[in-house]
This record gives sequence, structure tokens and C-alpha cells, in this order.
Amino acid sequence: MADDFEFADKVPPSFDRVASNQGLNPGLIVLLVVGGLLLTFLVGNFVLYTYAQKTLPPRKKKPVSKKKMKKERLKQGVSAPGE
Repeated sequence: MADDFEFADKVPPSFDRVASNQGLNPGLIVLLVVGGLLLTFLVGNFVLYTYAQKTLPPRKKKPVSKKKMKKERLKQGVSAPGE
């Protein structure tokens, strides 16, 4: 047993410190948690977007007013009916 104490005295302090600090760096844990949440959010958004594209009907276009139709016809050189 006396030999064990002598060996412990010869261990360099840097190695001894690593052996006593077995936990992960708290900054690394925060980074992993935030990164995981961000990745989950982005993947969830992508899944919902693709699901909505498949299941929802295409959007209906707003009806064009008669006034706008008249302007477009005049631009093209076609006279509007009734003029």
C-alpha cells in the first residue's frame, strides 16, 4: 500500500485534474441543447410544410374586378363590349 501513495504523488497535476473533472463542459451542454431545439424546429417546419403542400387545396386567386379587366383590354387594343 505504501507504493500506491508514492505513485499518486508522481502523477502530474494536469492528469489528476482531468480525472477529477468527469462532467461535460456546461457551455457545450447549452450549445447542444440550443442546437438540438433549433434543428427540431426546422425539421418540424419542413415536415408541416410538405404535409400542407400535399393535403391542402391550392389557393384560389382573387377575382379580378371589371374595372381592371376593362383597363387590361384597353391596353391590349381590344375594345370593351358596349363601347
